[in-house]
Amino acid sequence: MKLSVIGCGYLGAVHAAAMASLGHDVVGIDVDQAKIDALAAGRSPIYEPGLPELLTRTHASGALRFSTDVTDAAEAVVHFIAVGTPQSADGNSADLRFVDAAVDSLLPILKPGDLVVGKSTVPVGTAARLQERIAPTGAELAWNPEFLREGFAVKDTIEPDRLVYGVVSERAREILDSVYARAIGAGTPLVVTDYATAELVKTAANAFLATKISFINAMAEIAEVTGADVTQLADAIGHDNRIGRRFLNAGIGFGGGCLPKDIRAFAARAEELGRGESVAFLAEIDAINLRRRARVVDLVAESFGGDVSGRRVAVLGLAFKPESDDVRDSPALDIARALSAAGATVAGYDPEAVESSRRVAPELDYVSSAEEALAGAEAVVVATEWRQFRELDATDTAARVARPVIVDARNVLDPSAWRAAGWEFHGLGRP
Repeated sequence: MKLSVIGCGYLGAVHAAAMASLGHDVVGIDVDQAKIDALAAGRSPIYEPGLPELLTRTHASGALRFSTDVTDAAEAVVHFIAVGTPQSADGNSADLRFVDAAVDSLLPILKPGDLVVGKSTVPVGTAARLQERIAPTGAELAWNPEFLREGFAVKDTIEPDRLVYGVVSERAREILDSVYARAIGAGTPLVVTDYATAELVKTAANAFLATKISFINAMAEIAEVTGADVTQLADAIGHDNRIGRRFLNAGIGFGGGCLPKDIRAFAARAEELGRGESVAFLAEIDAINLRRRARVVDLVAESFGGDVSGRRVAVLGLAFKPESDDVRDSPALDIARALSAAGATVAGYDPEAVESSRRVAPELDYVSSAEEALAGAEAVVVATEWRQFRELDATDTAARVARPVIVDARNVLDPSAWRAAGWEFHGLGRP
């Protein structure tokens, strides 16, 4: 099928390349010429495992091309909207300017029978509003939320764990079935529903995951004042299949470009609908999440008697999660910046996120390796659970630092091994 993808950021670039790899004829459209040039050359503007290879292969085959001119998408019969919906600068609601601009750009080229498919995360009610604008062209709108995990986005697009269609006609469903024929043939669960439900599926899923993460972090706060071990607590309750062990890893919580802004936008939309009390708990979820970042800063300061001024602190990890260079609302980068603001000299290192961090936090001292960060450090913070940090050798690391104090902000290290090697070891919610 001839497809277009409007917006070639994280979501759009992955979606365009994945659809081309499935045999579709895809054009990606974006207003950023530098981004388009990079994608056309097979260079991904983001770090995502497998994406550069996919871009190179599909571009070389002729199945994928990129442009800044939306008229190059005129032959497409399906147009995916994959632009960002960031948090508004003046509040918690979602900023829909890019979604509206994407629709505006498509209106002159839409033909009767075309299908516009929203993939962006939007407040419930957005699709119905957009359909009214699209209807006079003879085209139709569907909503098809994405459920990508950064670091696994290529796999999650080609082999999704479920598909959700928000449609108003059988024809729209049939078109989407053709787009996702491989996944459907493989038995991927499919939910066909209305616009509102399709919009809510994404926001509800993110709200639930955020709630589960913050729940175990709330338990970590209790564990810290009682001597309990939150990791063993999580193991024990996780054996209950009604609860499950996934997303019960206490630490510094969630970040990135989805969960934080999506739960805030969800709460803001609920207020607009007159049902703010229904999701009032999300404010506390957000507060718990932010408190865990502050707790790490406090632990570092306490190890120095309360003052980090002039102290050298190594922060290992800056991205919000491993296998990503994304530092949007990153707990790790927030901790590094807070320590710097308190007077510490912060040596920050991340395998992929140094440059993205430097753009938003130029005040930090960035280094090019973990060894360089550790050299002369008086405290170490493991802030992102990259494999190379999880596999640090306690004895070897002790020989590199000036003072063996470590805060395991992700609870991925073995406290016994590190203490045996002479470290003052601090975990979150661990005795």
